Amino acid sequence: MQIRKVLNSSVVLVQDDSGEESILLGKGIGYGRKPGQEIDRQPSDRVFIPLSNPDAQPMIELFSSIPSEYLDLTQEIVQDAEATLGVHLSPHIYLMLTDHMHFAVERQQKGIVVSNRVFWEIKHFYRREYEIGLRGLQRAQALLHVTLPEEEAGNIAFHIVNARQDPAAGYDAMQAARLIGEMTNIVTYSMHCTVDSESIHFSRFISHLQFFSERFFSGKLMDSEDDFLFGQMQRGYPEATACAEKIRTFVLRKYNVFLPNEETAYLALHIARLTTHEG
Repeated sequence: MQIRKVLNSSVVLVQDDSGEESILLGKGIGYGRKPGQEIDRQPSDRVFIPLSNPDAQPMIELFSSIPSEYLDLTQEIVQDAEATLGVHLSPHIYLMLTDHMHFAVERQQKGIVVSNRVFWEIKHFYRREYEIGLRGLQRAQALLHVTLPEEEAGNIAFHIVNARQDPAAGYDAMQAARLIGEMTNIVTYSMHCTVDSESIHFSRFISHLQFFSERFFSGKLMDSEDDFLFGQMQRGYPEATACAEKIRTFVLRKYNVFLPNEETAYLALHIARLTTHEG
């Protein structure tokens, strides 16, 4: 590939032999480079984004207007997240997280405080992503020489959770965290159950709610015509099923979505499992 334009020391526009143009991201790849020079896209620390990608033009505008250290920070966070979680994140995160971190530093320097209303939920329901966010704050301090508030770890986690989804699916980690918190409250109050948020049983329960919220917001709820499991739960675990029915009623009233019997049965199953272990 040939370099067409150097946006900053970490971003270049390139063109391959077929004439297709792309953005190439990588720490220091633009340093000392000039248009017309050849460049290799192979190293694993480089990210290749075709100009046909909907994020390409906004990325060009953003990366042309902010210091390259912000993109370097995002790349370090993404590499940490992908290694820790064992996933590949959507390239969309390079736009959204870089822009967010730049604005977060700007707000910090101006003394503007913006609260994350679902910070508690993100911190407790997406713990691995939150821990990555905490390490991201340490990287920000090292690269940008700024100390950001702990809530920003939650915001980093939010972008990581979103980047694990298809951007076209309409998934929103903050919405999901809010829904998970609402359902958890219904369970603890209805079942008169005090749960240990550090227990493996609670972690399993939250994992189910995370997968449920992904299906819920992407419109892919489980809906089988076979109500065998639902009938079993009604007979074997009437209290847990009644609690799941309360969640179904709540979701219908607030989100105008009716949960199928299959989803309600699995909710009841996990409620019964949690409350049996947690008492």
